[in-house]
Amino acid sequence: MKRSFFFILSLALAAAPLGAETFTIDPAHSQVMFRIRHLMISKVSGRFNKFSGSFDYEEGKPGKWKTSAVIEAASIDTGIEKRDEHLRNSDFFDVEKCPTLEFKSTKVTDAKGDKAKLHGDLTMHCVTKPVVLDLEIGGVIKEKSGLRAGALASGKLSRKDFKLLYNKILETGGVALGDEVEIELEIEGTTGKKG
Repeated sequence: MKRSFFFILSLALAAAPLGAETFTIDPAHSQVMFRIRHLMISKVSGRFNKFSGSFDYEEGKPGKWKTSAVIEAASIDTGIEKRDEHLRNSDFFDVEKCPTLEFKSTKVTDAKGDKAKLHGDLTMHCVTKPVVLDLEIGGVIKEKSGLRAGALASGKLSRKDFKLLYNKILETGGVALGDEVEIELEIEGTTGKKG
């Protein structure tokens, strides 16, 4: 009788859905990218190469989804070292004074299937402002070491909101840099142990 009770209990637990899993961001399979208008005729893109963070995810339960991440400002990379050095100085990110960008989610709204709105507080250039990103869950797969999940987050923000005010007036009129910055994060996370 006792054996049969524990056997039934173990079957019930095995069949029960798992709660929210915490995934550690895998930087080798993730990207933090941005684009900004340049000279009013095109866009320049770049990325940050060093970042870390985690996210909680449970399928079909957006109320349990949350994330936080830290990006090293000095890891900015537009493919042109001279430009990157300028972006690191006090005209832009001022990485000595403000070494990190940080994001912490506050809620998820408008969830429909694998898409939702991700609300959070973004700290950049030592200024914290609320932002809303379009979130799309890529799915979850099982690996030998645990689970792996993928997600895409994208949106737009005003660099002026974060006191990134540097610009140049062009001889032909207009400005060298736009205010609006497009951001896109391709993220994979894993519950498995590294190493």
